[in-house]
Amino acid sequence: MDVINRYVTTKTHVDGAPRESDFELKASPLALSLPPGSNEVIVKNLYLSVDPYQINRMKSYSSSQKNSSYAVGIIPGEAIDTYGVGKVVASGNPEFEKGDIVVGLLNWGEHTVIKAGDMLNKLNHMGFPLSHHVGILGFSGLTAYAGFFEVCKPKKGEKVFVSAASGSVGNLVGQFAKSFGCYVVGCAGSKEKVALLKERIGFDDAFNYREETDLKSTLKRYFPNGIDIYFDNVGGEMQEAAVDNMNINGRIAVCGVISEYIDAEKRAAPSMIDVIYKRIKMQGFLAGDYLNIFADFLSTTCDHLRTGKIQPLEDISDGVESIPSAFISLFSGQNIGKKIVKIAEE
Repeated sequence: MDVINRYVTTKTHVDGAPRESDFELKASPLALSLPPGSNEVIVKNLYLSVDPYQINRMKSYSSSQKNSSYAVGIIPGEAIDTYGVGKVVASGNPEFEKGDIVVGLLNWGEHTVIKAGDMLNKLNHMGFPLSHHVGILGFSGLTAYAGFFEVCKPKKGEKVFVSAASGSVGNLVGQFAKSFGCYVVGCAGSKEKVALLKERIGFDDAFNYREETDLKSTLKRYFPNGIDIYFDNVGGEMQEAAVDNMNINGRIAVCGVISEYIDAEKRAAPSMIDVIYKRIKMQGFLAGDYLNIFADFLSTTCDHLRTGKIQPLEDISDGVESIPSAFISLFSGQNIGKKIVKIAEE
């Protein structure tokens, strides 16, 4: 049987803020059967992750493209891969059978043809919604867990600041930190997000950075005794202000610099004198560096979900045609929590 497979591509390189006109919804016939001897797997995509780092893959040049296999440049007109959950509809690979629920690198589209060696694994959903395995139980969750526990190495009672705290990673960092016994303050870009962080997610405090004119003074107000851990998702002026307020032997996990992704002039220039004399540890990292702790992360996070210590925060759009607007929303602050596109029912 053949179907018409719809998928999203870029029309050209995207070197500024993404726009709807940068993307194209294509359609091509796809046979839902495989020839004898094939070792490919055809997957019906169910849930797809939408992540801001993809903008760096869409650029005509970004240094990130040569430093990670997950960040290679996207060729305009060709399929865009992302982390997702799907269902096997045909398999020539003896490790997979029709009907298996799988997780791995899928395309921004309705179906994905997986070649031997591509990232794909059977998924035990453990009773949780499939969408959770794209976000809180997927790479977003691992990023938060590894960045906080492995990079920052927290101690109970320490003071933690999280930027972009209502985003897919930031909200989880705050929740892991609270469950560990830290004092947590986050920043976000609206009153509604601030209220959500304090009232639903359980942050000790939060503020709307758009209402602040002097971020260094703002952080001094929220952390009169200084910051021990800063989980950085934005870079720019916020990073500079955080360094100014860090305590001696403070730790900074540099997870993302979204303020710089579409505006290079917002590049951070923190005081390196402070970094030296406060003996601040500042480390960039990728979730892929910590696949060795995935089992520990999954066990801990599942336990926290079952006991209610951690709340999932998902922002789900419907249909392949919604992928461009879902992606664009990441750069205008419209999303809350993990941005996901639901492609189809199981």
